[in-house]
Amino acid sequence: MDFQVVIPVLISFAVSVILGPVIIPFLRKLKMGQTERAEGVQSHLKKAGTPTMGGIIFLIAAVVTALFYVKDYPAVIPVLFLTLGFGIIGFLDDYLKVVLKRSDGLLPWQKFLLQVVVTGIFAFYLINYTDISLSMRIPFWPDHYLNMGWLAVPVLFFAVIGTVNGVNFTDGLDGLASSVTLIVAVFFTVVSMGLKGGVEPMTGAVVGGLMGFLLFNVYPAKVFMGDTGSLALGGFVAGTAYVLEMPLFILLVGLIYLVEVLSVMIQVSYFKATHGKRIFKMAPIHHHFELCGWSETRVVAVFSVITAVMCLIALLAL
Repeated sequence: MDFQVVIPVLISFAVSVILGPVIIPFLRKLKMGQTERAEGVQSHLKKAGTPTMGGIIFLIAAVVTALFYVKDYPAVIPVLFLTLGFGIIGFLDDYLKVVLKRSDGLLPWQKFLLQVVVTGIFAFYLINYTDISLSMRIPFWPDHYLNMGWLAVPVLFFAVIGTVNGVNFTDGLDGLASSVTLIVAVFFTVVSMGLKGGVEPMTGAVVGGLMGFLLFNVYPAKVFMGDTGSLALGGFVAGTAYVLEMPLFILLVGLIYLVEVLSVMIQVSYFKATHGKRIFKMAPIHHHFELCGWSETRVVAVFSVITAVMCLIALLAL
């Protein structure tokens, strides 16, 4: 087993575990309590007051760890940038919501504009400063690539921003987004080692950071990741997939993210089209299962198992 993988996992895990007890009381002092919607799942009302923005714990752990490897692993740079860039957007959003009490946080157009800017810099860097191609590996068709020509850039914007928002929607239950993304990060670590992709110190650091964070984030959570964490993880998944030339594989390993986004889109469209009827009891879909009587821990376990199975299928698809 490679030192380039094990060491970053352990360092990042240790940093995350040490930061937890330091940062969580600090967030509580700042009154960064999660506000639960009154019309939401009733069992969630008891979570009001749990500090949010905890994503800063694994973000610091992963970024600090990965920085040690940047010199020898230049492929880490774009992934690090996208993770940190989206993490900062999430942080701004959380900060406005929680500290400055602006209920909406960043306005939708501000959030979208920032996401486009961060993605644009990422695309510019990939195209001009790396030898990473925008053609994508085709699942189940080894050594074949989909080359989209000039369309590759708009597709990149769509894939990155779509993935980020998918992870954001997945974050809604204790330990859900962190468990699912931990499994996806393990998948990318294995693939990067196998393909000599050069991002394993970063993916390993995220694995370690999330393992440490999960100690505080599993049900009942002592801290939530907030948009700081969920947007950063979305940036990480999209960035890693692009550096490994595997954006198409997000559809497999990120199936849960995709289903979460689709459930929201279907619900909203149907609601508007039928003037108030709903397909799901509540969207995103993890809340639908809760209202069907599943416990939070069951939803998290089932979604994590589905992700693990999809990651195994994706390994076969390579």
